[in-house]
Amino acid sequence: MRRPPLIATLVVLLAVATMIGIGLWQLHRLAWKEGLLAQYTASQNNAVPIAIGGADLPADAAYRRVLWDCPAPGADQVVGGGNADGRSGWAHVVLCRHKTGQAAGAVTTIVPVVIGWSSAVAPVTWAGGAIAGVAVPGPKSGVRLPAPGAVSRNLDWHIVADPPLAGLVANARPDPRTIPNNHLSYAIQWFLFAATALVIYLLALRRR
Repeated sequence: MRRPPLIATLVVLLAVATMIGIGLWQLHRLAWKEGLLAQYTASQNNAVPIAIGGADLPADAAYRRVLWDCPAPGADQVVGGGNADGRSGWAHVVLCRHKTGQAAGAVTTIVPVVIGWSSAVAPVTWAGGAIAGVAVPGPKSGVRLPAPGAVSRNLDWHIVADPPLAGLVANARPDPRTIPNNHLSYAIQWFLFAATALVIYLLALRRR
């Protein structure tokens, strides 16, 4: 019986081990994502709003109701979005700017706020003021943010106003259940890749 080629065998075993490692990493990500979604769901069910004073949102604000203030909103940016009844249309987003620090070294923090929804693409005007809404981690899709600089930063959050502002209709309420969690299927795929590669190599050795 001929011995299997050493280098080819090592390459295949290394590739199989790598695929299995990626599959195990996806299982680790699955546990992390399930814990994160459970945390978000618990926050969503917490009826006590968080009063935000200043430019930063605490980590536990995700999917919770917040009370905030937008003293200096930018122009309305109109992006695709759905309303509370499930209709597709246009979400109206303004960039709220908060300045912190002394005048010479003040830093401007920019947070997108979805002020409402409409079936028309025409922008609306909102002068700013108090906001009640839901804090959502991450940027709002489609919104143009200025490049961060030495005296400005973009906060990695956005807020969906509830109730809506500027005479608009309520947007769809943010729901953590819409966050994709495909890590289990990815893990199974990588394990199948590893098994397939190993079977193909064993068949090749048998023919050889």
